[in-house]
Amino acid sequence: MTSPIDIEGGGSSVVVDGEPEPKTKPEDEQLIGRSPGQLMWIRFKRDRTGVISAYVVIFFFAVGLLAPLIAKLYGKTPYTVYADERPELFDSAGVPVQPNGGISGEFWFGLEPGNGYDVFIKLLYGIRNSLGISLAVTLATVITGIVLGVAAGYLGGKTDYVISRVIDFLLAIPSQLFFIASMPVVVSLFVSPRDETPVYVRVVALISVMWVLGWMSLARILRGTALALREREFIEAAKVSGAPPGRIIRKEILPNVVTPILVQATYMLPNFVTAEAGLSFLGVGLVEPTPDWGQMFSKAATELVMQNDITYMFFPGISMIIFIVAFNLLGDSVRDAFDPKTAR
Repeated sequence: MTSPIDIEGGGSSVVVDGEPEPKTKPEDEQLIGRSPGQLMWIRFKRDRTGVISAYVVIFFFAVGLLAPLIAKLYGKTPYTVYADERPELFDSAGVPVQPNGGISGEFWFGLEPGNGYDVFIKLLYGIRNSLGISLAVTLATVITGIVLGVAAGYLGGKTDYVISRVIDFLLAIPSQLFFIASMPVVVSLFVSPRDETPVYVRVVALISVMWVLGWMSLARILRGTALALREREFIEAAKVSGAPPGRIIRKEILPNVVTPILVQATYMLPNFVTAEAGLSFLGVGLVEPTPDWGQMFSKAATELVMQNDITYMFFPGISMIIFIVAFNLLGDSVRDAFDPKTAR
C-alpha cells in the first residue's frame, strides 16, 4: 500500500510497503528540462579525466599559437645556428659541451647537436607546424566525410553505389605506403626536382596527401547513420511537406549526426599528428630548417645524437606522448558524454 507523498525540505519521497523510496538526487535534478547539448556538457564536466585532458590539449594548441610571442620573450628564434654563432658551446663533433645537451638558464631545453638550434624554441615551432597541418587535414576530411557520407546515405541509389565503391577502393590502399610514395610526386607537380621546394608547397602536399586517404572512415559512419535516419517519421514528414532534399539534409539530417562527427574528429586529429610526424621523420615531409615534431625525432635517431646526447629525444618524445594520450582520452570522454551507455 502506498502512503501519501511526504514533502520534506523541497524534496519528495513515496512510502511503499512501509519503506520510503530514495529522493531524487541533486545531480539528476540538473538533467531535467535540459537540451541534448546541455546534457552532454553536464556529463562531460563530471568526467575528471576528460576535463584534465581538455586542458592539456588546449595548452598544446595555445603553445603552438603563441610560439612567436614566446620566442620573442625568450629572445631566440628557431633558425639561429648556434654552432656557427657561438662555436665555444660545442666540441669538435658538434655536441654541446655542457652536460645534458647543454641545458642551462640560457637554453632551457639545451642545444641540438650538429647545427645547434635551440631545442626549446624549435620544439614550440615544431608543435605549431605539426598541429596546424593536422588541424587543416582534420577539417578537410571532416567536411568531405560529411558531404559524401550524408549524400550517399540519404540519396541512396546510384549516388550511394558510386560513393561506396570509391570508399571501398580507397580503403584498400595501404595509407602509410601511399603517403610515402605520393609525397614526392605531389611536390614535383609544383616544383621542378632541380629547384628548392618552398615550405608552403610541402605543407600543401602534406595536407592533400593525408586528406585523400583520411575521409573514408567518417563518410562510412555517416552513410550508415543517414540510412537509418531517412526512414524516421520526421524525415517522412519533411518530405510530405515538400521540403527539397538539400533542406532536409541541412535541417533534419546534419543536426542528428553531430555526435559521430565530433567523436570521430577527436580520434582523427591525433592520428594525423602522428602521420605527419612520421612523414617528416622519413624525410618526405617538412625538412630543415623548418621546425617539425617528426623532424626532431629524425634528428634524434642519427648516430651523432644517439651516441653523444640521448637527452635530445626527451622533450619532443615526452611532449608528443602527453599530447596523443590526452587527445585520445578526450575522445573517449566526448563519446561517453554524448552516449552515457558507452561509459565504462
